[in-house]
Amino acid sequence: MPIPGQTAIRADSAKRVVMKRLALVALAMLSCAAVSVAQARPVIDCPLRDAPFSSRSPMIDLLLDPAARAVVERNQPGLLSHVPAMMVSTAAPSFAAIVTLREMLGLIGKSEADITAAEVAIDAGLRPLPVTAADREARCARYDNDRPRFDLPAGQPRLLLFEKINGFRDAPSVNAAHAAFVDLARRNHWTLVTTDKGGAFNRATLRQFDAVIWNNISGDVLTLAERAAMKGYIEQGGSFVGVHGSAGDPVYWWDWYVDTLIGARFAGHPFQKQFQPGRVVIDNPADPIAKGLPPEWTVTEEWYSFKNNPRATGSHILATLDENSYEPLFMKRSLRMGDHPIAWSRCIGKGRMFYSAIGHRPELYTDPVYQQMLTNALGWAVRHDGPACGQPG
Repeated sequence: MPIPGQTAIRADSAKRVVMKRLALVALAMLSCAAVSVAQARPVIDCPLRDAPFSSRSPMIDLLLDPAARAVVERNQPGLLSHVPAMMVSTAAPSFAAIVTLREMLGLIGKSEADITAAEVAIDAGLRPLPVTAADREARCARYDNDRPRFDLPAGQPRLLLFEKINGFRDAPSVNAAHAAFVDLARRNHWTLVTTDKGGAFNRATLRQFDAVIWNNISGDVLTLAERAAMKGYIEQGGSFVGVHGSAGDPVYWWDWYVDTLIGARFAGHPFQKQFQPGRVVIDNPADPIAKGLPPEWTVTEEWYSFKNNPRATGSHILATLDENSYEPLFMKRSLRMGDHPIAWSRCIGKGRMFYSAIGHRPELYTDPVYQQMLTNALGWAVRHDGPACGQPG
């Protein structure tokens, strides 16, 4: 996830040719599994639908209400006009959906004392505001409960590639990852279908799939019922594979997703030197996901750091990042973790997950080493190699 206002590294013309070729593969894959969508009633069970206005609300919810927006503008004159437009958009996907007032003020260089004072003053102005029917409707508008229906062929592992994004959407990363997953599925004889509908997360639909893939998902995207369906799917034996932005939001409003499923909260990535060569070291060569991977690998990437170490939350670390091989600095703040996992897996009840923080630069999805890692991860997810989750290992 780049800092707003910066330009991501783009693929060169040769890479664009590769992406176009893989896009054709995607169309061929989609023809193998027909998709239709059942339209649903308006969403009424979105998270934070009835939450009082607060400085800790998603900025998008403050911006959607004229009175709440006026409180912010009164207390922080010029703030909303001095940040990039993507940070104040009220139409998803929007960066405003993944930050609060605190993060917005921090990104423009406010001190901790100034941020705290602003929160107190703005909370005093927001507290009397009622949450109206119009507010509830506006908050729920970025969610959906449209249920896609898939006509899936029998006899192959089935993958659901999920691409609904309400927060930051980096199109080059999303598109490159999409093409790569489609191509990997084709090469390995897996059935893969794609949806951007949160309504796919219901018990009947999810039970059709061996694994779900979250492609750089940013922002809160599932209703309360959809959250419950995903949690149940994973805990009862389903698999999850996520890449890069799927664990890269500054703020989360679904604790189970970030703390239990992912097992780590995003802290940031380098700012002045956003993309740097870094040395990735395989932590456990015996891990089935490590099969065919070199002992170490140097790659240029936007390197994520996390507020807590996923190793300490019971994760099985596949690869770590050598912090001496790059400069882990956000403005003047160190992002050093010491022990720095960059790809890991976890058991969640009877289910399993794999997450890789690698994957911002589009070129990485055509890198043979990263493709091997993703192939292994997907194979592990659908075949359930190794000790079964939920049982003694």
